[in-house]
Amino acid sequence: MKAVAVNGISKSGKTTVCEALISGLRRRGYTVGSVKEIHFEAFAIDPDPTTNTRRHRAAGADLVTARGMYETDILYQTKLPMEEIFRHYNHDFLVLEGVSDCNVLSIVTAHSVEAVQDHLDERTAAVSGVVANTGLKEVWGLPVFNILHDPESLVDFVEERAFEPLPSFDQECCGECGYSCRELAGLVVKETARREDCVLWDPEVELYIAGTAVPMVPFVQRLLKNAVLGVAKELRGFRANSTIEVKLRS
Repeated sequence: MKAVAVNGISKSGKTTVCEALISGLRRRGYTVGSVKEIHFEAFAIDPDPTTNTRRHRAAGADLVTARGMYETDILYQTKLPMEEIFRHYNHDFLVLEGVSDCNVLSIVTAHSVEAVQDHLDERTAAVSGVVANTGLKEVWGLPVFNILHDPESLVDFVEERAFEPLPSFDQECCGECGYSCRELAGLVVKETARREDCVLWDPEVELYIAGTAVPMVPFVQRLLKNAVLGVAKELRGFRANSTIEVKLRS
């Protein structure tokens, strides 16, 4: 699943850019999911204390599901990390509005050239939003896309350049590619590295919990591999260089 983040201040065109990307990618036959970050501390999807779902939550339910005729809402009692949110999606593309804490290609929206600089980081690949209405074609060495006049150009760009989210391990924890996950994401955005350069792209050991892959740094992979091999080698029927599967029910 490829992902793209659209970041910028309020009223700079983030949602309009996301709409253009979602509809444009859907027209091309892709499945598309989206995430909207709410930058409002008091936000709650079910704030009324008298509703049944709110009463379930107040009673102590960790997870509440509201199932309607045409919509299902799953309410967690905490802010989930982005990598855990990613596990809920199985789409060709994921469009993230206002999400900055993940290692994906990023598009900055702004009102002015000066405001663009406030949101630049190593993951920024392009500029759009209100500032594009001035006719600019390039800002700070980045292409500018006017989605009101030519939305397909930005869809082309994202279709070609977006990549699967990189993990968010500290360099001290992994760093086997020679970079932090954020630094490698920046190099992939600049096309001086590949997403496949992450050593977790083709892991030697894979762990699935409830059918979902759990990323592990190489050190943890080796620990798990050595522990399983240490037991398996003592069992009748063990053959070297064969695939070993372990299934556990917790």
